[in-house]
Amino acid sequence: MASKYIDVVVAGIRTLTPRIREYLLAAADGRPLPRYEPGAHVALHMVSDTRGPIVRHYSLIGGLAGEDDPRHVYRIAVQREDRARGSAFIHDTFEPGTRLRISPPVNDFPLDRRDASTLLIAGGIGVTPIVSMTRSLARRGCRYSVVYAGRNAAFMAYRDTLARLAGDRVRFHHSDEEGVLDLRGLLASQPEDTRAYVCGPAPMIAAARQAGADLGWEPDRVRSELFAAGPASDETAFEVELRRSGKLVQVGPDASILDALRLADVPVLWDCARGECGLCPLPVVSADGPIDHRDRYLSEEERAAGHTLCICVSRLRGTRLVLDA
Repeated sequence: MASKYIDVVVAGIRTLTPRIREYLLAAADGRPLPRYEPGAHVALHMVSDTRGPIVRHYSLIGGLAGEDDPRHVYRIAVQREDRARGSAFIHDTFEPGTRLRISPPVNDFPLDRRDASTLLIAGGIGVTPIVSMTRSLARRGCRYSVVYAGRNAAFMAYRDTLARLAGDRVRFHHSDEEGVLDLRGLLASQPEDTRAYVCGPAPMIAAARQAGADLGWEPDRVRSELFAAGPASDETAFEVELRRSGKLVQVGPDASILDALRLADVPVLWDCARGECGLCPLPVVSADGPIDHRDRYLSEEERAAGHTLCICVSRLRGTRLVLDA
């Protein structure tokens, strides 16, 4: 994909829960922003004075309560994580008037308009794409239902919005009182033509996929988007040498190899940015430390050999990585 960015300005901030804030991002030039479908996300490109470049991906939420946002505005929600990284940087530094760059919308979690019946499942901050999906299904008069799981009502962003949009089609599950959501029972209760869309933490995604498999569902009937918290707390910077082009690129602790290469205007292939699609792997010439493979595409044998890595998620536990690119 081409390295293109959009200049935006923070136009509004709203507190949703003790840990979640909503941010309105308006085009700096006032022009309409690219259109997007439910499930799309954008990458925020920021720079910290102490940590350098920071890149984080957030779902686009769309208009609320049946009202459209202006065409020059995007809406996202950011949950502050415990460690002082990307989300904390946003909560601590973003204010009305803050300028930054974003990438155009990418959609790796699209609704299939051919679905006869749709089940939307949200866990925690994973509700953000589910809001846009609910709004789309409600507008089109589709057959659907929504299940939103969270600790309790006070910690569930957009709870009231979903109640207004979906009415009696939405069910709220409070884990403080009800325990872990029974995903197998939930899927088993669905009509045979239902497709499920799940967004939330990794254990929820894995449980939903396992429940579908146990029930004999085809794998494509459970579609998911993992809502990850970003790089781990012990990430370190390293440099990447591109052997064929001769370029040397610095990869900071708060950006992936893919992010760093795109920021340096290095043309690379990529799509999902989650280590799943297999479009971004590059051959490894040498590495002065172990490769930390975090993808779900390479086989265990390929990872052990260390001859390739998915640049969108994997990192080096060292200081210098040489790639055949």
